[in-house]
Amino acid sequence: MGEFDLIARYFHRPAKRSPLGVGDDCALLAPAPGMQLAVSSDMLVEGRHFLSTVDPVRLGHKALAVNLSDLAACGAKPLAFTLALALPAVDAPWLEGFSRGLLALADQHGCELVGGDTTRGPLNICITVFGEVPAGAALLRSGARAGDDIWASGTLGDARLALEVFRGTLALPAEAFEAARTRMEQPTPRVALGQALRGTASAAVDVSDGLVGDLGHILAASRVGATLDADAAAGLVAAAGTPGLDAETLRGCALSGGDDYELVFTAPAAARAAVEQAGRESATRVTRIGRIEAAPGLRIVDAAGAPVAQRFGSFDHFG
Repeated sequence: MGEFDLIARYFHRPAKRSPLGVGDDCALLAPAPGMQLAVSSDMLVEGRHFLSTVDPVRLGHKALAVNLSDLAACGAKPLAFTLALALPAVDAPWLEGFSRGLLALADQHGCELVGGDTTRGPLNICITVFGEVPAGAALLRSGARAGDDIWASGTLGDARLALEVFRGTLALPAEAFEAARTRMEQPTPRVALGQALRGTASAAVDVSDGLVGDLGHILAASRVGATLDADAAAGLVAAAGTPGLDAETLRGCALSGGDDYELVFTAPAAARAAVEQAGRESATRVTRIGRIEAAPGLRIVDAAGAPVAQRFGSFDHFG
């Protein structure tokens, strides 16, 4: 099977938003009047971002989900995406599963595949996603203000728990492991929540490298500090309460685990009811886990307000 046969068989679909569809040198996108384009790219490399044993259906889902998560953090509505795919060889069963997982999530969010590239090489997946957001309404990292609450969506730390099981450093009951593994391999991009938070949240970022590190991006861009409740965050680990998982492990997974693709965002204390309503509208759990303060730096405390001595890092590809 040649390159263009591969594209035609697994990735070619009629386009609705791109006047040209797939096949020309460029795709053409026209956002609605009064809208701005939101654009993000992410790369997934075998052995770095995913295990070679992952189900290709799940990998296809995750490849797009991590990009949709960026749109969610901006409050944008998905429009279209491009796919650049390097393959060691043409593997028809793998391609069938990968494309099925990828396009099922794309259909769920009305996000069209409008172009890309394929080549031979080590397995590498790069997606660029396009969304639209009303002009001036995008959620940014730079809007947090002293007195704002810090919120997190969904659950945190599950992917890190699954990774530690794979590494052999941790054991979980089969049911808890499968739930954590699903969160690791098939994250849920919080697209509906991001859109529901427009006009309510003051700043937002998606949690890809770990809560502490990603919250740090908000603090730096907004020139503020924060106090973070480590136990409130640890309570968001889906497996919390499982025998053998102590407080230190749960805190570490929740605060520095990464690969969660949840949203951490800030909002004025007066907007708590509006945040909770956004959670209900998007069928997404939202939990307050801290507050923004004027004093620079991040202070991590326990449920009683006492400083937590444990140090928490965040993933860095070159750190």
